Amino acid sequence: MVDLGWWSPHENLFLRRLSIPVSFSSKVLEVARKQLESNPPDPDSDRLDLTHLKVYTIDDESTTEIDDGLSWEKLSDLKERVWIHIADPTRWLVPEDELDLEARRRGSTVYLPTGMVSMFPELLATGPMSLVQGKHCCALSFGVILDESGAVEEYSIHASYIKPTYRLTYEDVGEMLELRVQAEPEIAAIAKWAKKRRYWRYEQGAISINMPEAMIKVKEQGEDISINLLDDSSSRQLVAEMMILAGEVAARYGQEHNIPLPFRGQPQPELPPDEELLLLPPGFVRACAMRRCMPKSEMSITPLRHAGLGLNTYTQATSPIRRYSDLLTHFQIKAHLRGQTPPFSANKLREVMSNVTSITQEVTMVERQTNRYWALEYLRRYSYETWQTIVLMWLREDSGLALILLEDLGLQLPMFFKRVVKLGERILVKVIYSDPRKDSIQFQEIVHQEVQKAGHGI
Repeated sequence: MVDLGWWSPHENLFLRRLSIPVSFSSKVLEVARKQLESNPPDPDSDRLDLTHLKVYTIDDESTTEIDDGLSWEKLSDLKERVWIHIADPTRWLVPEDELDLEARRRGSTVYLPTGMVSMFPELLATGPMSLVQGKHCCALSFGVILDESGAVEEYSIHASYIKPTYRLTYEDVGEMLELRVQAEPEIAAIAKWAKKRRYWRYEQGAISINMPEAMIKVKEQGEDISINLLDDSSSRQLVAEMMILAGEVAARYGQEHNIPLPFRGQPQPELPPDEELLLLPPGFVRACAMRRCMPKSEMSITPLRHAGLGLNTYTQATSPIRRYSDLLTHFQIKAHLRGQTPPFSANKLREVMSNVTSITQEVTMVERQTNRYWALEYLRRYSYETWQTIVLMWLREDSGLALILLEDLGLQLPMFFKRVVKLGERILVKVIYSDPRKDSIQFQEIVHQEVQKAGHGI
């Protein structure tokens, strides 16, 4: 179809093979419009009013579905409470209604370099479901008091009203922390507790594997491709820690009240012994060796230990606009908070989660394939460039096939070597062939003499 000219040269064939429709049916859009216009009665009309709290939403600049916000509160007994406010899309849904079933069919929002395919219609997802700055918003709020070590001392969960005060980017927050902005002491306080949490999780056995991540953006129907490194900044760590904290609290609530939830766990990995790791170059090569040993995460309707996070129980609850499993967690917990029986029995939840998991695995594969397609297309266009790389690991050492990391782009790709190279060795390469449709790329090493010639314009 691409060859015949019926589809565009960069038509996303992976997405076309996916069972998820790119757009919403007129019926679903009509239901969404009616929900918006009719403003249906709120089953949680006795929400806790937290509009007095200063709420910060922290996201990438391009984010339109705003799932979470953070607050800090000083209590009268010299203790402090952090609040993690999560968007409450179930305010607009009933389990098994048209919008719920549509979200279930989709499993999650699909994130692609060219844009996203939402789990909910945009008029709801970026409107009343989102935590929009300056608006009165419905939320599910997790109030947590931590002890000095970073462990949860006390928590509560509430259907709430909040009014997001500031919409900030990660860069904004990073700057505020660096400059120690006096006008916003709440940010510094949240960062302090996030740091304590991080240390506490490491004490519990959490495993940190830091590998660079590429963010690929495509505009103008493929004419403009940009690749930026996602840094593991203090502001991103702050948000990540608070989201993990909310996930632990949601799971503990489910465990304490015997509520079936989509618990997420990870078996204990068999990491290489320290003496073996110490033989590898520090940094990305070691991280890559550890990553290979990490087992896949698992889903269960009963609590599981999550070895990677260092938590005895965990569920995802912080992205209900874009992950259906998080939406299920909200349905279950909110019903229990109202004194009702959770809408999904253990057996029903197991059945729904089985279907959703297979869909989200498909979505993840499409996201990965699409990112790789545009990475190869980017490198095809910039074949005249030379790239600084690190040899990360052997894929097939006997035939010289290794995995390399393009440092400036955060891309990990295979390369054949015609000579003996060491793991961790830094090598200059250029692309000699790249065909994203065939998912094929070849690199050539630039030897020292060639670099010198290029430098002298020869």
